[in-house]
Amino acid sequence: MLEKLYEIDFAILAFIRENLSCGFLDAVMKLFTYAGNWGIIWISLTLGLLISKKYRRLGVSMAIGLLICLAMGNLLLKPLIARDRPFIADPGIILAISPPSGYSFPSGHSFSSFVSASILAKYSRKAAAFAIPTAILIAFSRLYFCVHFPTDVLCGAALGIAAGLTVCRLRRDRTSGTQLSSVSEDK
Repeated sequence: MLEKLYEIDFAILAFIRENLSCGFLDAVMKLFTYAGNWGIIWISLTLGLLISKKYRRLGVSMAIGLLICLAMGNLLLKPLIARDRPFIADPGIILAISPPSGYSFPSGHSFSSFVSASILAKYSRKAAAFAIPTAILIAFSRLYFCVHFPTDVLCGAALGIAAGLTVCRLRRDRTSGTQLSSVSEDK
């Protein structure tokens, strides 16, 4: 079963490398993969929201989601599963970016992007219009550069969505049924 999964993962990565790689996408994907490094885009956004009195509750929800991502993904699952990255499993893969350290499963870029995007999407459609495509492109960039397997990215995204929706539900329940903020004019 795991061998078949590896075959599918490597086939998808090979398809992306052989059919989508080009100078333009190299540059675009680098922007997205670097924006996702250490969750910097989401942490920066969270800090901005925390500073704002109007959006502080949203910022707290984002911070909780990112802490869940750190604890569950980087501190628990990655060392527990200890899956090598594609370029380690197949030394023939030539990277166009610096090789990341640590284990592959789940993708931290995907986890942090989708926990943030799901919280922002629950908050507002306008925020979702920015967050969801950004999360998708950050996650895809990890496949594009062969630093994660597709199953790492899919599981990271699924965990992020689940964690984000859980945070939204718990924060709403904790405040007696109110939304993350009273500002929801675009819903």
